[in-house]
Amino acid sequence: MKIIDAHIHCCFDFEPFSETAAFAGHKNTKEHIEKVFAENNIVHAVVMGNISVEPSENKYPKNMSYCVGLDSNCFEKDKKEYFINKVEENLKLRECVGIKIYPGYCQYYVNDEVYAPFYELAAKYNKPVAIHTGALSRPDGKLKYSHPIRIDDIAVDFPKTRFVMCHFGNPFLQEAAAVAEKNSNVSIDLSGLIEGNFDLEDYFKKNKYYINVLKCWINYFGDYKRIMYGSDWPIVNIKKYIEFIKRIIPEKYHEYVFYKNAVEIYGLEEK
Repeated sequence: MKIIDAHIHCCFDFEPFSETAAFAGHKNTKEHIEKVFAENNIVHAVVMGNISVEPSENKYPKNMSYCVGLDSNCFEKDKKEYFINKVEENLKLRECVGIKIYPGYCQYYVNDEVYAPFYELAAKYNKPVAIHTGALSRPDGKLKYSHPIRIDDIAVDFPKTRFVMCHFGNPFLQEAAAVAEKNSNVSIDLSGLIEGNFDLEDYFKKNKYYINVLKCWINYFGDYKRIMYGSDWPIVNIKKYIEFIKRIIPEKYHEYVFYKNAVEIYGLEEK
């Protein structure tokens, strides 16, 4: 089965990423990720940008597309037009397949007016806005901004814009499922639900309740054509995470979740 990893981070040889990759049993190098992709039949990946809005700095291997990432600098009033123009430059490129926002770290609710021009640009170019939702990796972030419930507001107010709820709002699964089920312009990715180089059998045994809750709310959402596999590389062991997702998604939907949905949602070419 061909796989598209719809959510990775990519900054080769960046020391913090290298430490995280080592914790997951990987190396943060171009050669290693190519090897891992080949071993697991990953034919393409979508990078969640967090480097720069300069198109020239968002250069990745040919088997990767990217979402241009917005940090807090993008919302300063005196720089507003500059960042809007830069994001549009990216969206004009075939390799740029969307926008990524980080509300928990930028500390603006997703329905704040600062995001509106970017949502409108995404609709103009028919490319989705991917949103970090749920738990945060840094203590300076604030969970109230990354809670998925406010995505309902923007899904209603921007009906022509497509949104991807990254990490399925974990651990706010109930609210995430309710928002996604209600709004047809909201999809989810299942990235970053586990970290590190875990023992799969032991994990399922010790976390039986969490697994059941996760499967329950995925099933409640129910639209398996709006669910994508993503790993959140480099935080997790790829081989084991693929198996983890296979176990929580009914087998008859694997081809959609692991491949077809990413092609459709991110407008990728068939690989």
